[in-house]
Amino acid sequence: MIPLLLGVSIVSAAVLAYVGDRRFAPEINIAASSATLVLSLLLALQVYWVGSVVALDGWFFVDEFNVYLVVLTSFVSTTTAIFSRNYMRFERSRGKVGHKAMRFYHAMYQMFIFAMLLALLTNNVGVLWISMELATLSTVLLVSLYRTPSSVEAAWKYFILCGVGIALALFGTILLYFAAEKVLGPGSQGLLWTNLNRVSPHMEPTILSLAFVFFVVGYGTKVGLVPLHNWLPDAHSEGPTPISAVLSGLLLNVALYALVRCKVLVNKAMASNWAGEIMMGFGLLSILVASISLLRQKDIKRMFAYSSIEHMGIATFAFGLGGTVATFGALLHMLVHSLTKSAIFFTVGHAAQMSGTQAMAHIKGLIKANPLVGWGMVFGVMAIAGMPPFGVFASEFLILTAAMKQAPALIPIFLFGVCIAFAALFRKLQPMVFGEPAEGLAVIKAAHLPVFLHMAIVLALGLYFPVLLQQWFLDAVEILK
Repeated sequence: MIPLLLGVSIVSAAVLAYVGDRRFAPEINIAASSATLVLSLLLALQVYWVGSVVALDGWFFVDEFNVYLVVLTSFVSTTTAIFSRNYMRFERSRGKVGHKAMRFYHAMYQMFIFAMLLALLTNNVGVLWISMELATLSTVLLVSLYRTPSSVEAAWKYFILCGVGIALALFGTILLYFAAEKVLGPGSQGLLWTNLNRVSPHMEPTILSLAFVFFVVGYGTKVGLVPLHNWLPDAHSEGPTPISAVLSGLLLNVALYALVRCKVLVNKAMASNWAGEIMMGFGLLSILVASISLLRQKDIKRMFAYSSIEHMGIATFAFGLGGTVATFGALLHMLVHSLTKSAIFFTVGHAAQMSGTQAMAHIKGLIKANPLVGWGMVFGVMAIAGMPPFGVFASEFLILTAAMKQAPALIPIFLFGVCIAFAALFRKLQPMVFGEPAEGLAVIKAAHLPVFLHMAIVLALGLYFPVLLQQWFLDAVEILK
């Protein structure tokens, strides 16, 4: 199942590179993403029936934690491919992208999906690092797709900051292997997650603590944690909107996945929550800085990029806090944030195409101009701001409940950041969706299905949490203890 899952993306990337900008290229992109989704669901069922599986001579493994992210990645990539069909055709008709750029977009989109799935499924820490670098390179090229001076600058900043971050993560990987080699002996066995989890209590805690510092800086850059976040708003604002959706909805999750795996190893070796406390600190700092930055934004995509930083800070804080309730809340938060934020970027993309600008001052009266786009944005902001009964409220409530018991002194900081973000989002939202629409709005063929499908799932998870998914998350929590 795993070779098939990875093979679909890499083969379709090659096919799309050949097909280029032909009429049916978007349909091939959708079909490939849909096939990946079906295979990921079959893999999830296999894990549900059999449990954790190690495959292909130990090079790959799947458990309740990473298979849930595999399904989420495949689902969001499929709905984003559906959205991008009309979106990129409109960009093509306006002359923003040409034949070569469209060929490049579809091929690199599937290459990016391949890199994220490889990072989630590999059992080798070194291959994880390589796949994260591949994800960086493919998205750098997509961010600069429009080839404007500002998009090239944003891609360059993304490449430099994340390249340096990933290089530091490599130092952490080397130190991790150095500690594992003393217990497992030389060879590739010291790079396998399954072996590292088994022997982590016997590994040298000093070396692992130093390795985790490099992991926090390295993978934390990809998560968008403050102060390593500067690439993220530029990359979101200058790249195509479908890429903003998968960056916020998927790539940040994969980077946080790598950091959480490393945190589990370090805490077992040190017999304390030392690594978790570091994550809590970076998480709270990200919440505060991002929420205050929301008030100053004038570009709609930059604003929601800072919202992504805030929410990844919330998830990082929760994973750092540890315990059953906080970890359960963090897993749920990753899920609902991915669905909600990608849906928001879908509506933002349509709003920007209608208005011809990303400046919020010139986006007016969306509800009257296009009710589905306007109400999609309203519900998206309500959900991402944490209003009940949406799933983001449920996850934040769980995290807050756990923090009240485990770290009550940090509650005021957490609540201050969340409340500032709530106020900033609604302050910016109202002029864009209400009132009279601006003159000269373009008529677009919007893709509403992905938006309302995501929002329906987020609403359903806020009202009712299926027993199957609840047990699934509890099994993942046991892995992360």
